[in-house]
Amino acid sequence: MGENQESLPRYTVMVIDDTPTNLTLLNDILQKMNYRVQAFPRGDLAIKAALKKPPDLILLDIMMPELNGFEVCKILKGHDHLKDVPIIFISALDDIQNKVKAFSVGGVDYVTKPFQYEEVHARVKTHLELNEQKKKLKENYKRLKELEAMRDSLVHMIVHDLRSPLMSITGFLDLTLMEKLPEKATEYLTHVKDSSNMLLELINTLLDVSKMESGRMELTYSPVDINEIVRKVLSSYASLKRERTLELKSERKEIVVPCDEQLIERVIWNLVGNSLKFTPEKGGRIIVTTRLSELHAIVSVSDNGHGIPEEYQGKIFDKFSQAALKKSGTRASTGLGLTFCKLVVEAHGGNIYVKSRENEGSTFFVELPLAPQTSPRDSSSAG
Repeated sequence: MGENQESLPRYTVMVIDDTPTNLTLLNDILQKMNYRVQAFPRGDLAIKAALKKPPDLILLDIMMPELNGFEVCKILKGHDHLKDVPIIFISALDDIQNKVKAFSVGGVDYVTKPFQYEEVHARVKTHLELNEQKKKLKENYKRLKELEAMRDSLVHMIVHDLRSPLMSITGFLDLTLMEKLPEKATEYLTHVKDSSNMLLELINTLLDVSKMESGRMELTYSPVDINEIVRKVLSSYASLKRERTLELKSERKEIVVPCDEQLIERVIWNLVGNSLKFTPEKGGRIIVTTRLSELHAIVSVSDNGHGIPEEYQGKIFDKFSQAALKKSGTRASTGLGLTFCKLVVEAHGGNIYVKSRENEGSTFFVELPLAPQTSPRDSSSAG
């Protein structure tokens, strides 16, 4: 029984040609190749049959009365469930103009008359196999997207569930630090609080990256002094800087930019934190510089850390590259912080990039437009 099943035709090939002798010849060739054949002398009959049950491949004559092959092809390609069926044109016309037109209307190949068994066999077999691979690729891609959505949903749920108890921990740490405690206890609890805040920021970043990628986070614009944001961020890192230098340099007392204050503050927080992470405690310098160009406010965060190899500088903002960078031993960022920064800055219509030399340090640049967007973009326009 298994042998009988294997001998059954696996593919259905439709042949459309108004010449009976051609139909007979192609039918014989295709049956020898163990294909199920549907033969039609007119395009309209073939279209009706294909709409009821799509074939796996179509051999289509060009010169036919009423509907020629080009017209039949256009009609077939106009239907969603037929547009992916490969169509091979067959014709005695061997000029370049007709071949080009055949491909332009959706044909995948061209066979000239008189037919050669080897040529028909090779072209039909090749395009059936290619189409089969395309179908599998589509199915695999669809499955991959489903799995990715399931993974993202699971991560989002876990991260969201972690956020509440962590916020409770930081809240109780704040209350405990208000009490009169031994100096060492206060020092240790302050470190615990700082670490908890960093972990909470990582969790918030995961949630926000998910929101921004799905277009569910809107920007709230207001005039914001970038220098004031930088001072606030540097102050928040005071207990973590150890022996490093944290400094703001600006050409102006105020640099006001229309932006979402909370999001831009978190961008600068991430960039400074990233520099702290990869800059040595002794002799480490993190300098935040703000200045104006004709169209942008520019914030740069420079450090004298180990730097980033040139081949990785274009990848560090991509969330899918972080695992590969970590595996390669390249230390350039932590978690999704830089991915978050890229999404936020681009949502503002700005630009973010890095310049770095190994063993000399890195400088991250953020360019924010001085004029608000005519239609403030949400995160769906980012990335």
